[in-house]
Amino acid sequence: MRLLRSTDLALRVLMRLAVTGGTTPTTRDVAAAMEVPYTHAAKVVAELQHMGLLEARRGRGGGLALTEKGRTASVGAVVRAFEGDGDVVDCEGATPCPLSNGCRLRGALRRAQEAFYASLDPITVSDIVATPTGPLLLGISGRG
Repeated sequence: MRLLRSTDLALRVLMRLAVTGGTTPTTRDVAAAMEVPYTHAAKVVAELQHMGLLEARRGRGGGLALTEKGRTASVGAVVRAFEGDGDVVDCEGATPCPLSNGCRLRGALRRAQEAFYASLDPITVSDIVATPTGPLLLGISGRG
């Protein structure tokens, strides 16, 4: 399974904001530090804000800040929100699979997907920025 770019970016934004070191970076700062287009970062930030995981303040003294909900958010829940709850394979797509009535693969893939999410559910954003990751992130973000 491969995560969408937006899912990857959402997790990296949350991680970056969890270790701000007292600063409030802007969406442009985060996009530059992560070397992604501003428009892509802005969409992800807007979704994270909508989810209540971060606050975005405009103007002088503004920037992005992680909320308490963002700090304690389940990585599994964030991944689910960005990935959606669709199947790993599209058996009913434009050209439906001729095996769909008797195939056991779809169920096996669904169970594997659920196991993937279940393994991420107990992990919080705070957990993934614990030492040594947090200090490393601060060093990297200082370059951007």
